[in-house]
Amino acid sequence: MSETISAAYGSWRSPLSAERVAAGSLRLSQVTINTTGIYWVEGRPAERGRMVVVCRTPDGGINDVTAADLNVRTRVHEYGGGAYDVDDERIFFSHFVDRPLSRRGRGGPPHPITPDPAAEGKPAALRYADARVDRQRERLICVLEDHRGEGAPLNMIAAVPTVGGEPQVLVQGRDFYCAPRISPDGTQLAWLCWDQPDMPWDAAELWVATFAADGHLGPAERIAGGRGDAAFQPEWSPGGILHFVAERTGWWNLYRRRNGRDEPICPMEAEFGLPYWNFGISTYAFADDGRIVCSYLHQGVGNLAIIDTDNTLWPIDLPYTVFDSVRAAGDRAVFLAGSPTESMALVTLDLINGAYLVVRRTSELSIEPGSISEAQPIRYASADGREAHGFFYAPRNAGYTAPPDERPPLLVMSHGGPTGSTSPALRPGIQYWTSRGIAVLDVNYGGSTGYGRAYREQLNHRWGIVDVDDCCYGARHLADQGLVDPQRMAITGGSAGGYTTLAALTFRNVFRAGASYYGISDLEALAHDTHKFEARYLDQLIGPYPERRDLYVERSPIHFTAQLTCPIIFFQGLEDAVVPPNQAERMVEALRDRGLPVAYVPFEGEQHGFRQAANIKRALESEFYFYSRIFGFTPGDAIEPLAIENLGEPAPE
Repeated sequence: MSETISAAYGSWRSPLSAERVAAGSLRLSQVTINTTGIYWVEGRPAERGRMVVVCRTPDGGINDVTAADLNVRTRVHEYGGGAYDVDDERIFFSHFVDRPLSRRGRGGPPHPITPDPAAEGKPAALRYADARVDRQRERLICVLEDHRGEGAPLNMIAAVPTVGGEPQVLVQGRDFYCAPRISPDGTQLAWLCWDQPDMPWDAAELWVATFAADGHLGPAERIAGGRGDAAFQPEWSPGGILHFVAERTGWWNLYRRRNGRDEPICPMEAEFGLPYWNFGISTYAFADDGRIVCSYLHQGVGNLAIIDTDNTLWPIDLPYTVFDSVRAAGDRAVFLAGSPTESMALVTLDLINGAYLVVRRTSELSIEPGSISEAQPIRYASADGREAHGFFYAPRNAGYTAPPDERPPLLVMSHGGPTGSTSPALRPGIQYWTSRGIAVLDVNYGGSTGYGRAYREQLNHRWGIVDVDDCCYGARHLADQGLVDPQRMAITGGSAGGYTTLAALTFRNVFRAGASYYGISDLEALAHDTHKFEARYLDQLIGPYPERRDLYVERSPIHFTAQLTCPIIFFQGLEDAVVPPNQAERMVEALRDRGLPVAYVPFEGEQHGFRQAANIKRALESEFYFYSRIFGFTPGDAIEPLAIENLGEPAPE
């Protein structure tokens, strides 16, 4: 047995390079299954973030379905998702650059089925997402976002002939739509919709209408949803019974609509729903015999189960604690899953004998068990007697120990959304830190999904307060237990998590450094300068604008830079339409003027979230290098130096 080396925290040599983390982590999403195979979308950082539809055929072969010059992605609601649908061996998809919708048959080239604006030298003005094939009428029914007019785009549900042609509007008049789902007999359509200022997790409504003989829809009936009862994921059973998730008990639970009544299915204090940030999210699906394969969150931890036709829930014993994109066909289910010791992977499950098989992993990185830091769920007291949640990762590297009198630096991670959540799945991006001797606290602050509506609504009108308190109290909790060094605590986050990061550094005195990834510094500017989907999101998180402009100013770090006392590094995509670059650049200028150490790393060609491997690598290494200079440790690996203003020249190599 090899001896371990005693070295300071932060200076451990890690088996995980930033390059391996960035290039080796695929993004798997949008899973589906039919008789021709299992399909999914694969985001590849090594190919500049290109999104590819991939298929595993019944004989076990895995092949790209879309060609190397295609990027299967849509920007409906800006966050996209639901970029393709498969019908037998036909695939319909959106190409990110210039082909809104295309069709591809078995082995053939793609054919545009909507007008191609690139042929006329114009940008794509019509965007499509969440399509389903209407076989009876040979058309796609999908969400259409129309950017041709002045002002905000128009959203609607439309039908597009599979052989090509102009879209036909079926439903319009609401601000947003998603999840159009056709009944098995082709006679009815269910969908979700909502209006500003609400977000889908606040008030999404479920509607149903019957198709007329000409393919239009007759009068629609609202089945569920609205404020306090946000609906989620309508699906039709094989027998034609409409199922959905609703929140009427304070928890997202399953229901079915039968004989004009809504019947609860296995009511639990657990979450069968998720926030609709992207199209195509699925937490449950039907096997051909009518059983429901479902995933749910209990206290932030994922579970998978089967619900029999008599409504009995049977947990499935699998080595996973995170589940996503649940689909089923025949006697098989397929889903994304991960655990504290395994990265997210695409998994198929035999519903008869319980055997499961990993089809594709997000990362093939091999980490020896002795160097894996497993997520430890923690609860701790936060401000006002509230309870907060998170996952703690202690430093771990099989080749190193630290001096007995030293405590490790801490990196607190604040997730985006903010109505999102973090999970205990193994993430190479976290192991990058822990294997170098940095402890990590991944916080599910008040407002996060997975703990019921009451926990999620703690953030209403208190964004910049509750989330910040929960991050700060979590750090102090670990310091009080002697698990981390209170003088070397940093906070990092992207998007909304970047705002939490900047607010914590500005309005609290807990952290000694921080990193903002495309974070919000000026809430008022965000209220003026963001896309339609989130244009009124701040009404719920802060208050109505401009009526409560005082709160927007009061909670914006950009107006209180005089209170900053610690270094910050900023990372920003220069094509970001969600949080424009000027949000970061104004903050950088303010720190520069105050003489505080600051670094700014912009990336051309990146939008809201980084997709290119080279940029992911550069950001990870730059953040680590930044902390090494601030906290005074020497990295064990060679890292490209970073220019840090107001700190002097880079340390000698």
